[in-house]
Amino acid sequence: MYRMHEFNIGVLNMSVKGKTAVITGSTSGIGLGIARELAKAGANVILNSFTNSRDDHEIAASLAEEFNVSALYISADMSMPSDCRNLIDKAGKCDILVNNAGIQHVASLTDFPTERWDAIIAINLNSAFHTTAAALPLMRNSGWGRVVNIASAHGLTGSPYKSAYVAAKHGIVGLTKVVALETAEEPITANAICPGYVLTPLVEAQIPDTMQKYGMTRDDVIKNVMLTRQPSREFATVEQIGGTVLYLCSSNADQVTGTTISLDGGWTAL
Repeated sequence: MYRMHEFNIGVLNMSVKGKTAVITGSTSGIGLGIARELAKAGANVILNSFTNSRDDHEIAASLAEEFNVSALYISADMSMPSDCRNLIDKAGKCDILVNNAGIQHVASLTDFPTERWDAIIAINLNSAFHTTAAALPLMRNSGWGRVVNIASAHGLTGSPYKSAYVAAKHGIVGLTKVVALETAEEPITANAICPGYVLTPLVEAQIPDTMQKYGMTRDDVIKNVMLTRQPSREFATVEQIGGTVLYLCSSNADQVTGTTISLDGGWTAL
């Protein structure tokens, strides 16, 4: 059993070694977790955010040094179609595209600010259209490609007060299916990962305030406030999402395309 496990890991690593992966929204949280897993497996990675800070470039340099791969940072505002396409052009190569950039806003439908709706649809959905349209010719030229869209449990189900986010994530799932069908006879696949709640630094930072607000322990806040819709009562991790991306990039997943993979602790099984 141990040897089989080693073999499987080897297959995953060989599949991405030397490939170039572009991950949008990847200087923290889920995106950075994905970039780390791909870099660990030998992929060259392109990190992205809109801030273009010294820290952004240092994160890329740190990945390059730690994993002995090429790691670059390219600034691009995912709300701007031209920036989305320019990100791929500047990368120069894109074997693996991970559309991860996203924002959130919570409000009732009648009170939802128009500008927030527009921003969420632009960043969470439209950006994936533009980056994918720019990346597919590069994948076709190289004879191999993987498109992985980070959707959400909200791409498969709904929640009140999250109209724009739910609409965008449902759209991402639909876009994924179209890309898969248009590339079905090529060595290119497109899939969507649908996480539930994920333990990121942003979520971690919310726990102490919630503990104080409700007078609860950390465990009670996690299980009875944050994870009420996640039957496992456990967060998914960025490493688990990164590992799923790695699997989708492997030869084991050559016939996995146009589908969703849920990492939601049973949320969408309800």
